[in-house]
Amino acid sequence: METSGGIQASLSGRYAVALFDLARDAQSLDTVAGSLAALKAALAESAEFKGLINSPVLSRDAIGKTIAAVASTMGIDPLTTKFLGVLAQNRRLAQLPAIIRAYETLLSNHKGEARAEVTSAHPLDADQVAALARNLRARVGRDVAVDAKVDPAILGGLVVKIGSQMIDSSIRTRLNTLAMAMKG
Repeated sequence: METSGGIQASLSGRYAVALFDLARDAQSLDTVAGSLAALKAALAESAEFKGLINSPVLSRDAIGKTIAAVASTMGIDPLTTKFLGVLAQNRRLAQLPAIIRAYETLLSNHKGEARAEVTSAHPLDADQVAALARNLRARVGRDVAVDAKVDPAILGGLVVKIGSQMIDSSIRTRLNTLAMAMKG
């Protein structure tokens, strides 16, 4: 299997590897990835959902029933729903964002893709993401899965991370470099 020791070394990584193995055995890697993408979007958009997975107050049964209801409403696949139930019973729902990132990395490695985290000041449309993926593919020599994030603090430009490489063309960094140069 293409898992790295770094992923397996963390708690969230071990959960992600377990989910990945189950999904691979059930031939539903992409289905689970779609469900995890929906959960990732819900976490980014909903403070209530983020509060739910981080709540230390709810009992295991209450959080399990609540997360099952949320998964049903969102149309999450049965394997991922069962996995969320296991996380709830083990009080590990707070690890969900890290588990999702680790699963995405495992899936990219399995497909022979590189994974790029791209931060922009404004949301990128589908054409921009596709063009960026093509340019990154030419640079790294293999397909690139783009994980786009928005951070208005960079003011403009892009920050791209592929593995240990980082390409920072943000206006914030350029202004900081200019300010340092002016200080002498």
